[in-house]
Amino acid sequence: MDFFTSYIIVIFAIKILFISFSVTNIYLKFKGKENSDLYKTLFYWKGRIEFIFVVLMSLLLIYLFNPRKNKTYMINGETKVLLYLFGFVLLITADWSNFIEESNWFQRFQEILGK
Repeated sequence: MDFFTSYIIVIFAIKILFISFSVTNIYLKFKGKENSDLYKTLFYWKGRIEFIFVVLMSLLLIYLFNPRKNKTYMINGETKVLLYLFGFVLLITADWSNFIEESNWFQRFQEILGK
């Protein structure tokens, strides 16, 4: 097994770990155990794992799309799925409040709709 394949497997493992932490956090929140130590610990590690995932995916993008070397032939099924999921992670975890709540044009748009 070459390094690239191992790297992809590590990214998948981290993504699965992130999803399991997220689902457990949602379950604990649903059960009303937001103040428990387990919830706080999982929330802490979920954030760290998400950061690791973003860093690893960023390094993968830098490696694959380096303008000096053509590595696009290495984009296979697993890599496509990771890039697809990475797009969703970036959309979901983006700080939308900066764009929506603090934007002047959005406030004006809300005022127009409110009248």
